[in-house]
Amino acid sequence: MEAGLILLIIIAVFALLLAAKTVRIIPQARAGVVERLGRYQRTLTPGLAIVVPFIDRVGGMIDLREQVVTFKPAGVITGDNVGIQIDSVLYFTITDAKSVSYEVASPLQAIEQLTVTTLRNVIGGMTLEDALTSRDTINSQLRTVLDDATGRWGIRVNRVEVKAIDPPATIQEAMEKQMRAERDRRAAILTAEGSKQSQILNAEGQKTAAVLTAEGQREAAILRAEGEAKAIDTVFKAIHEGDPDQGLLSYQYLQMLPKLAQGDANKIFVIPSEFSQALGNIGGAIAGAVKPTAPPPPPPRV
Repeated sequence: MEAGLILLIIIAVFALLLAAKTVRIIPQARAGVVERLGRYQRTLTPGLAIVVPFIDRVGGMIDLREQVVTFKPAGVITGDNVGIQIDSVLYFTITDAKSVSYEVASPLQAIEQLTVTTLRNVIGGMTLEDALTSRDTINSQLRTVLDDATGRWGIRVNRVEVKAIDPPATIQEAMEKQMRAERDRRAAILTAEGSKQSQILNAEGQKTAAVLTAEGQREAAILRAEGEAKAIDTVFKAIHEGDPDQGLLSYQYLQMLPKLAQGDANKIFVIPSEFSQALGNIGGAIAGAVKPTAPPPPPPRV
């Protein structure tokens, strides 16, 4: 009885072991390589898979998701003989589980060495300044070379990024001094340009103000002259319409003489030659107004 129980237990364990060897569950975004008697047989996709126990062997699960790997700094010499250190990061995806399992022994190490040699070829044809300012060009050339080389390994290089380019300390110090000098030069140029524009604007403002002032004075003088002309014309018409005699005109002339002498600048009063004529006209007018009375007739003689 005990022997039968032990036999049943052995059969159950063997059945469980056989089921574990037969049924495989492949997770999503994973792939498994099946070898039958040491030879590649097929690739397992995500889901439930059945294999022949003790004949088929399933290798390790291969991750099909995009992966990121950072490489240690690589020493590179530029075209102008400056040694720099470059850090790079690689984004790749495994597209063929069979190729990545059998075409290359150590994919990451192969990619790293290929990246270093490609960097040396690319940077070797650039100066330090070009290398510092041409990261997009370097990334594009790296990706092209790596994608072509890793395609047969079942790996697709999505992108390569240069994280840092570190020149020697002495070169960095010299570059910082150059950048400070360039910034100072640009600041001085901007200050001079600002001062120039300010002076130009001030001069244009003064010019505009002077022109407007002169135009205002000219318009005022024209208006004053027109007003005086209208006043003279009005007075002239009024005089002619009133038909004044010579005595009235002479009298008005004598009234205007004191006004002509008014003012702080008038120190000497010159009597014009027409003054005596005006007096004579007034005297004549008065004499004409007062008629002499005739003497009384003499008394008759007896």
